[in-house]
Amino acid sequence: MTRTARFTLDPAFTVGDVDPRLYGSFVEHLGRCVYDGIFEPGHPSADETGLRTDVLDLVRELGVTVIRYPGGNFVSGYRWEDSVGPVDERPRRLDLAWRSTETNRFGLSEYIGFLRKIGPQAEPMLAVNLGTRGVQEAIQLQEYANHPSGTELSDLRAAHGDKDPFGIRLWCLGNEMDGPWQTGHKTAEEYGRLAAETARAMRQIDPGVQLVACGSSSRAMPTFAAWEATVLAETYDLVDHVSLHAYYEETDGDRDSFLASAVDMESFIESVVATCDHVGARLKSTKRINLSFDEWNVWYQKRFQQETQENPLDWPEAPRLLEDNYSVTDAVVFGSLLIALLRHADRVTVACLAQLVNVIAPIMTEPGGPAWRQTTFFPFSQAARYGRGQVLDVRVDSPTYGTAKYGEADLLHATAVRDPGTGAVTVFAVNRSQESALPLEVALAGLDLERVAEHQVVADADPEARNTLAEPERVLPHAAEGTELAGGTLKAVLEPLSWNMIRLV
Repeated sequence: MTRTARFTLDPAFTVGDVDPRLYGSFVEHLGRCVYDGIFEPGHPSADETGLRTDVLDLVRELGVTVIRYPGGNFVSGYRWEDSVGPVDERPRRLDLAWRSTETNRFGLSEYIGFLRKIGPQAEPMLAVNLGTRGVQEAIQLQEYANHPSGTELSDLRAAHGDKDPFGIRLWCLGNEMDGPWQTGHKTAEEYGRLAAETARAMRQIDPGVQLVACGSSSRAMPTFAAWEATVLAETYDLVDHVSLHAYYEETDGDRDSFLASAVDMESFIESVVATCDHVGARLKSTKRINLSFDEWNVWYQKRFQQETQENPLDWPEAPRLLEDNYSVTDAVVFGSLLIALLRHADRVTVACLAQLVNVIAPIMTEPGGPAWRQTTFFPFSQAARYGRGQVLDVRVDSPTYGTAKYGEADLLHATAVRDPGTGAVTVFAVNRSQESALPLEVALAGLDLERVAEHQVVADADPEARNTLAEPERVLPHAAEGTELAGGTLKAVLEPLSWNMIRLV
């Protein structure tokens, strides 16, 4: 057995408070995320508005707090006017982003209705089109969505059946505008200027609006960091967040590096924080820009690129796209990415798992058939439920292993969150070893904790085990044995290749 990994928890040493928005997700008009995903009129579980109630139940169980919409690459060709009013009068459009046909049967009002049926914990996060459109369309959408009444657009919303304003507070100023694949792609100077103009106009309508400027599409972009510095030089006093996007996949059989993906994610976060703070220092500003990690997940992009090259799309409606089926290994990496976000909760105050249903998603559906949980569902739902409160500063003393991409990496990746109301502490931990169990000892200093309430594990003897239509419950969390709290020390053994949630009360 590998040598013991250790760390100490002390309530005097914290990272910061978890913003509930850290547990957001993302719904884009891409593949079957909307159509046959959350929205399927005629399905046996569909309600009067066409929403699948079986999916709604799973979304509530997942615990998402924010849902970003409608894209993604889709938003850069999006005409919001197409998505409102009588459904039978809405136009069909070509979606250049995913080479599909958009019917607009599901639009802005339906999105708000979906959020309301999830519950009050689900907040809208709406993106405006700064690819093919600009300032005027953004403020028109804001007026339609949020102004109470008495203007052409607010009264039009009421005429469409939505008397009450939507109350959208959080807005994205475009999407991945640094990417050459983006419809309306811009240079950092072009985008920074447009984002500033749009932000200024939106704040004239509502000074309290919360805005996210586009950061780099990934850390691998050749313009990374320079893009953020240029955009923030234009927008620093006008926006609240800068966005980050990151996806990870196993390549060339290099599972060791894949398991250490969060090493890259944490470095990415820290680099963007440094860039933001450098711009703030140059501007002599006391304001702090926070981070919106509004796209993150495991995504097998190379597989998708190969499939689309072999079978190019010819403008279908809601094709099966990006429907990755996640293994236990994927779930462990996914959980490690969640840990990375929590470990930087002082600056990452919004995060969106991309996406919610069918498209690289924790929830899968079949048309006319069932909905089920992927392996990645479980780490997210556990973190969303118990990862609330103060993130404690966790500095691990862990055995390491070698990776081709990231050098030496800790076998243990961990964080802990304390509920200030009850004093309960939840430890989230991943064992990256593919072969060996990892003994863990956690010293508790200044924490009044008496027992282990539960230790839940996602792991399997088969690292490729996954949930499918045929076997929707092949992988489920299970209880660990032997975990104990005695003499101020938590002792546990983490199974090989495992995600662990340990609650102490």
